[in-house]
Amino acid sequence: MRHVITSLSSLPASLSSSTVFDIPTQETNVKTLEEETLRPDFWSDPLRAQHVMRQLTEINDRIETWRSFEQRTRELKDLFDLAEAEGDEELLTDVTSSVVELKAQLDELELSLALGGPYDSRYAIVAIHAGAGGTDSMDWAEMLLRMYLRWAERRGYSTAILDMTPGEEAGVKSVTLEVTGPYAYGYLRSERGVHRLVRLSPFDAAHARHTSFALLEVMPEADEVGDVAINPDDLRIDVFRASGSGGQNVQKNSTAVRITHIPTGIVVSCQNERSQHRNKEMALKVLTARLLELDIQRHAEEQARIKGQHVSAGWGNQIRSYVLHPYKMVKDHRSDYETSNAEAVLDGDLDPFIKAYQQATLGREGEGA
Repeated sequence: MRHVITSLSSLPASLSSSTVFDIPTQETNVKTLEEETLRPDFWSDPLRAQHVMRQLTEINDRIETWRSFEQRTRELKDLFDLAEAEGDEELLTDVTSSVVELKAQLDELELSLALGGPYDSRYAIVAIHAGAGGTDSMDWAEMLLRMYLRWAERRGYSTAILDMTPGEEAGVKSVTLEVTGPYAYGYLRSERGVHRLVRLSPFDAAHARHTSFALLEVMPEADEVGDVAINPDDLRIDVFRASGSGGQNVQKNSTAVRITHIPTGIVVSCQNERSQHRNKEMALKVLTARLLELDIQRHAEEQARIKGQHVSAGWGNQIRSYVLHPYKMVKDHRSDYETSNAEAVLDGDLDPFIKAYQQATLGREGEGA
């Protein structure tokens, strides 16, 4: 027990002084940003002002979390010393229970420490596309949508469906989802790639076993200041009537918007909002996220080329298998983490996979250092 308390008390100091999250440095950054907010012309550039305020909130929240952890650790150590000195078994039991809770919080903080990328603190844009497999794959894409919605709910994140194309019989052909919450992109970027499902098909009269695929794209929400510059002349904007399942028109007015970025050929659309203006706004948000992700991929490919590494992308990058028949297992092919509790995973219990991937990634980076 004393070993647990002692080890916990030493962790916050060592972590706060690490290069991953240096609290004193972050407090200096807060001071610099706060000084900027005091300038008389601070709100003359609303977009820059919003960017600074968002940075302040994110950094302050993280500092407060770590400081709170440090304080709670010190309190538990003092309580343990008191209980041990007085032989108070009831207090020792309470302290032990609190240490278990604190250890769970530490695990969560350790998970967040891996999120040191330049865009990890951003919100996320997630796109799910049904692959080969017809109705089964469309149903699988909808199952994945539910899984990520439940995961976001578990973490207290907000979600909004920006665009959805329903399948003819069931499921969805594609869906674009916004996930709003601190470090949403940092957590979800490990989920990009191809997800494979093996099950007895509910759409097959013979109830045969089918394999279905869906592609998950994860993009950081682009900052309104400086991330991506879009020339209006590079855009072709079309409007059309929003459609429902099976392709039937569900609105009399042309409120849906399709935007084509001519230089890259990227096409995005949005039809979920009733207002054409709102649909255009959402489509531009997805477009800027896709352009930012394109820049990130180009940078990663260049870094991999310099290091002599191969970077697989798109449909060839199968990251995880979900087997529901003849046995139940979900296995990540990058970290080799697996579980037989497929129902829990499909209900949003993804953090063990995310943590295993991050640990495996950090391990590979350490080997290459």
